[in-house]
Amino acid sequence: MSSVVLLPYAPSSVAVARQRLSTELQEWGVFSGAIDDAVLVVSELLSNALRHAHPLPSGMVRVAWFWSDDVVEVAVSDGGAATEPRAGRPTLSSLGGRGLGIVEFVAQKWGVRHEGEITTVWAVLPAPHTVGEPALKEAG
Repeated sequence: MSSVVLLPYAPSSVAVARQRLSTELQEWGVFSGAIDDAVLVVSELLSNALRHAHPLPSGMVRVAWFWSDDVVEVAVSDGGAATEPRAGRPTLSSLGGRGLGIVEFVAQKWGVRHEGEITTVWAVLPAPHTVGEPALKEAG
């Protein structure tokens, strides 16, 4: 199951993305701890896009997620930046720079894709369904 959401290039979009992702993963029967991790990762990726990158040509950012086989892939696409997204190694007194380090810690894997002017930062996380509840099946 998957969703794609186009959001304004604005800080308020982080809360909207968090809520949409959380609601859908709950509806799909994903274990609550896995939902918390996925929401954290989307928050970090989207915050980084808003802080460091340009919007898509439409003036928006794209947030997508795909859940299958007890894993969820989350992805944030933007209009690219002057630097490549990478996990930093901030000092203890640094006020920022920990976002992708958090993603690296929580996710099974993460990476960056480039498609023309569009940069997508993605992460794959374990997302088992709730014990005792069968996972929802896609209608088809």
